Amino acid sequence: MSYWENLRVWVTGGRGFLRNAILRKLHERGCREILATGIEHGDLEDPAMIKKHFKFRPDLVIHLAAIVGGIGANRERPAEFFYQNLMMWVQLMHASWQVGVSKFVAIGTICAYPKFTPVPFKEDDLWNGYPEETNAPYGLAKKMLLVQAQAYRQQHGWNAIYLLPVNHYGPGDNFNPATSLDFHGPHSF
Repeated sequence: MSYWENLRVWVTGGRGFLRNAILRKLHERGCREILATGIEHGDLEDPAMIKKHFKFRPDLVIHLAAIVGGIGANRERPAEFFYQNLMMWVQLMHASWQVGVSKFVAIGTICAYPKFTPVPFKEDDLWNGYPEETNAPYGLAKKMLLVQAQAYRQQHGWNAIYLLPVNHYGPGDNFNPATSLDFHGPHSF
């Protein structure tokens, strides 16, 4: 428990139920210094905003922030989902390495898997084809976090990991049939 008591943790992503579950677990483990930011704390596409948040001096960054949406939003805004997410994620991971963050945790998405992945999914299937077209820009941008984490680990020995949860749900999630696929609106920061 003393490990968590002395750890400074920055959690990006302001509204999702995964963020709330992670914050709850950090508190349960005794983590006392947590910076939890969302879109209301600034746009993580802006390098100056990222730099501002590093004044907190985190030891661990858990990066959940993303611009997300349901199938309709993915169809209407594929370029936005690709570019904005990729720029936010790549810059934040690079800046974390630059300032000496001890560990970076990137969260992947099932949308990165190929369209025709056999069920149950296996990690080895991740690179066996192109994602489903309606969410491919988002899924491929997320997959680049895996590539970046592996590259920084290989070249710099930096502790960056990519967790790839399958669809998740639980207490505090949005189960409303009309809005649940929107992941809580156009920005799940």
